[in-house]
Amino acid sequence: MDTILHITRREDWETAVTTPPYRADSLETDGFIHCSTIEQVLKPANEMFHGQTGLVLLVIDSAKVQADIIYEDCYESGQEFPHIYGPLNLDAVVQVFDFPPDADGSFSLPVELRKL
Repeated sequence: MDTILHITRREDWETAVTTPPYRADSLETDGFIHCSTIEQVLKPANEMFHGQTGLVLLVIDSAKVQADIIYEDCYESGQEFPHIYGPLNLDAVVQVFDFPPDADGSFSLPVELRKL
């Protein structure tokens, strides 16, 4: 399985579960859903979500995503991040983890993801 990850608010995910598909705010503003690989996810988590609570981490099987996934370096970071160009079909989400910050506001990978 080729796994990619997406950070979102729990309430946004719960809304998608009751009224699919999942549409991140960035789909409207940027034209895609921001994602990361397992190796990349802590950088955006700590830069963009530092100290935020009520987050979940979606584990996505990229082979099941119906929209196009394009790996791009949109921010001249030297890394290409996966972007989903369309809504995310729920059957592509294989796991959902609570994603609370550590005491200092930074994030760590859930233990289960460290094994992938």
